[in-house]
Amino acid sequence: MRLPRPSGPAVPAVLTAVVLIAVTVVLGALNPVRRAPVSTDTLGPDSGEVVADYLARADRSLDGADGRDAHWALVSFTRPVTTEAVRDAASGTRVSQVLFRVSLDRVQTPLVPVSVAAGDAALARASVLAAGRAQAMTGETERQAQIAAATSAELARNCACVIGVVVRGDHDALVALRSAPDVRAVEALGADAVAGRFAVRPLLPEQTLTVAPGPDDGVVPGSGS
Repeated sequence: MRLPRPSGPAVPAVLTAVVLIAVTVVLGALNPVRRAPVSTDTLGPDSGEVVADYLARADRSLDGADGRDAHWALVSFTRPVTTEAVRDAASGTRVSQVLFRVSLDRVQTPLVPVSVAAGDAALARASVLAAGRAQAMTGETERQAQIAAATSAELARNCACVIGVVVRGDHDALVALRSAPDVRAVEALGADAVAGRFAVRPLLPEQTLTVAPGPDDGVVPGSGS
């Protein structure tokens, strides 16, 4: 018994489908979909972390850094310092970001990060840039606006308000920085870390036991409340 042959239009349709599939596979191989970079690197302590544990972790990260390559690192200070103090302490590294935070008694003030170009002149201007940025942090309440105004005013006076900096340097430079005056910790990322693809959470000078927010019931200077 002879089986019926497929109708005329069916064969070209099958061949067309096979060709389309083959073309799709080839185009996919030649033009693969680019996956978004995954950023998991973080500098700084975790919320709720014991401060002593973080300091030990920072030391281990620096001791394990490859001496032949440059590394991104977070420098935490024992107390707020000026940009001039940063310049002197970090002279062997490239300062990339300055982390400002005005200290007000029992008042939660914002962190003001400022990226800086290479050179002492750019570092010296960072406080002025931070003042302008803080002025725009008005928040949603009157108290937040008052805190922003007080923060901006202090930064404009070039206060000792730097609590940390992000730097790039080789192992020897970072080890030397760890021994500089007022430096509390230096935490280094791996040499393969990419600028702009890691998060930064600074260790505040007043955090001595655990990493947790302080009180926010104090009077904001100049506000009366």
